[in-house]
Amino acid sequence: MTRDNLLFGIIGVLLGFIGGFLFAGNITQREAAMRANPQTTQNGQLPANHPPISGDQSTTGEGGQQMLASVQTAMKQARENPNDIEAQKTAAKLEYQIGRYDQAIEYLLAANKINPKDFDTLAMLGVANLDASHFDASEKWYRAALVIKPDDMPSVDGLCAALLSKGDAKGAEEQINKLAKIDPNNQDLPQFRSKLQELKSGKK
Repeated sequence: MTRDNLLFGIIGVLLGFIGGFLFAGNITQREAAMRANPQTTQNGQLPANHPPISGDQSTTGEGGQQMLASVQTAMKQARENPNDIEAQKTAAKLEYQIGRYDQAIEYLLAANKINPKDFDTLAMLGVANLDASHFDASEKWYRAALVIKPDDMPSVDGLCAALLSKGDAKGAEEQINKLAKIDPNNQDLPQFRSKLQELKSGKK
């Protein structure tokens, strides 16, 4: 079975047709799918603010065929154009959509080799590694993104989630305080602070 055929098989058993890209051209708050509890990914339940991974459209019909054609085209273009950063990022978006985070990461790493300073790629790597429960890697990529844009709220938010998930209370507290300054009304702050208190209490 070829890689493309396997991909089509996975798409065919999804609950619904996947509508739209989760990753936009620029990372926004909607794409910053945060969680303080790593078990969220493992039990399949999405946290607050997590963008949906499925839509209401059917995989059958003209729309479904067009989607499958788009998937095939994206994977082919990424393979045939290894130096095209947009081709790698587009393939990563599709892999992320169907929950294949590690495969998305592979394409994003290829994109990062093409342009190590591309902010969107760095931020996407933070998101994909966070959802894949690779918290050390997620921290690494979020910090790299923040070197370029120090006050990017979604990246700070994601870094908070990664640090809390790996149990780094000191680092998490620093980033939570930073997030509070950037976005005092951020709806993730209460759960982040609650998780931080749990970590601190566990150390006492």
